Amino acid sequence: MSSDISRTIVFAGGGTAGHVEPALAVAREWRDRHPNDRCIFIGTPEGLENSLVPAAGFELQSIPKVVMPRSFNTNLLRLPWQLLRAVQCARAIISQSTLVIGFGGYVSAPAYLAARIEKVPIVIHEANAKIGWANRLGAHFTKYLAIAHPVDRGKFANAKKTGLPLRADVQAAVREAAPNWDQAREQAKHRLGWNLNQPTLLILGGSQGSVSINAQIAAAMPALTSRGIQILHSVGAKNVLPQSTSSYRATPYISDMATAYLGADLIIARSGAVTCAEVGALGRMAIFIPLPIGNGEQARNADYLVAAGRAIVVSQREFTADWLSANLDAILLRSAKTSSQGLTDDLAAAKKIVELIESALTGVGI
Repeated sequence: MSSDISRTIVFAGGGTAGHVEPALAVAREWRDRHPNDRCIFIGTPEGLENSLVPAAGFELQSIPKVVMPRSFNTNLLRLPWQLLRAVQCARAIISQSTLVIGFGGYVSAPAYLAARIEKVPIVIHEANAKIGWANRLGAHFTKYLAIAHPVDRGKFANAKKTGLPLRADVQAAVREAAPNWDQAREQAKHRLGWNLNQPTLLILGGSQGSVSINAQIAAAMPALTSRGIQILHSVGAKNVLPQSTSSYRATPYISDMATAYLGADLIIARSGAVTCAEVGALGRMAIFIPLPIGNGEQARNADYLVAAGRAIVVSQREFTADWLSANLDAILLRSAKTSSQGLTDDLAAAKKIVELIESALTGVGI
């Protein structure tokens, strides 16, 4: 579908990959349908969007970062001024736009307030199982709400369930694997250089890596290597890179995540919304260690994977080298008995959100 009318769609979703990647997936879908429209991303000067958005071929404009303090301190006193300044900057971007779609995070609250002042339609997508504060604020200004997970109460209880938009490489990998998942997993192991007869472990700590998870993996290494386990470990770009061996590969980051997910018999990771969606689509079994800060959203993001028998959730305090050594064999056995087929619930998520944007532009009910 294309349009002769050139419109400007503003995407507010910055800070972490959990906000940026779904926004990019929707922007790509919108650009494919409406190539004459302009897509602008709003971000902050230090967010991941500064590398991800330009690399995807989209325009990025920055506003000041607004941080919601988690306790009463001097930052709380600065909040009104920070928010006012950010809203003013956002208004300059949004005033001539056709619609704003927000994905939560630091930039979304100022964008929602600016859109409300400028009388610009708003669409909101919430990726996490627990609604973030910015999206709770924005929900007062629009009925066009989308969720990745069901919500029991509040304004998002009646939102459109779209799932979480997947990155293009993950979507492509799911479609390629669909005819024969067992074969796809074997081919992924071959590409990674792994022995098909030995279990493979993929360890992730989020976009920046996890010092806590890295420390426990290091302590558990003798127990892991004695079992003949093959390990691919993304330690994070800013963390110390351990020495790799024939069965343990440490890397600052993994560029081909789709192959890594497919080739792993077990994944150890934080339970960010994007990670859960990607593990669900391509992974087989996961141990999730929720980040113990924030508003508790990571503790709930993996609920649907736990219910499907494809994941267990362990607190950061509980996840130790001793715990991993004591439970690993049973979890690997469980993984071997789990279906090799990934979940396809999120494949149409971007398309559904684009349809919601189109409904908001025409004023049609949902």
